Amino acid sequence: MTSNIVRDDDAAPEAPVTRRDPRRWWTLVVLCLSLLVLVVDNTVLNLAIPSLMRDLRATPADVQWIIDAYVLVFAGLLLTSGSLSDRYGRRRLLIIGLAVLGGASLLALAATEPWHLIAVRVLMGVGGSLLMPSTLSILITVFDNEQERRVAFAAWSAVAMVGMVAGPIVGGFLLQHYWWGSVFLLNVPVAVLAIGAAIVFMPESRAPPGGSTRSAWCCRPPG
Repeated sequence: MTSNIVRDDDAAPEAPVTRRDPRRWWTLVVLCLSLLVLVVDNTVLNLAIPSLMRDLRATPADVQWIIDAYVLVFAGLLLTSGSLSDRYGRRRLLIIGLAVLGGASLLALAATEPWHLIAVRVLMGVGGSLLMPSTLSILITVFDNEQERRVAFAAWSAVAMVGMVAGPIVGGFLLQHYWWGSVFLLNVPVAVLAIGAAIVFMPESRAPPGGSTRSAWCCRPPG
């Protein structure tokens, strides 16, 4: 008679429990700060146009170039920057983008001619193009759980909305009490804070060797 008793050691092994990196929520904070730099920078500049025309003697054509130089460079380099971040590391490109954007914002304070500010805006477009694709790729990679990913996207989108609303308010206050350069100076502390948090909390990630669009979350600790 065949026994139907199954011993404990013959039972199928339990599926391993996947441990999620506890730094993922701090990573979300870094991504939100990075996005805040981009959104606020684009919303407050329009308020500074009268001051730029007065202090830099900028013509309407100069103002158009100051605004469009960023957009043209940002859009033109976006796809290339996404490929570079997949190959060389998304955290690395995000930090470089923040550094370029923050450094260009400091250079804007020294502008005395319209073409100076146009050149600075080109640099800011380079920084923004390095920064933007990395934020989305890192978010999708870190939050592989569907429920957590929805929460992360909701927070990321909320920060974008808050930046669009708060940017003109903060920019108006700065322009009322200070000079036009203060709207660029606003980017610097946020960029520095985001860089520091990225170095401390954010592990590196890059695309797997097969060139898959699905990102690989590397286990290498930050630093």
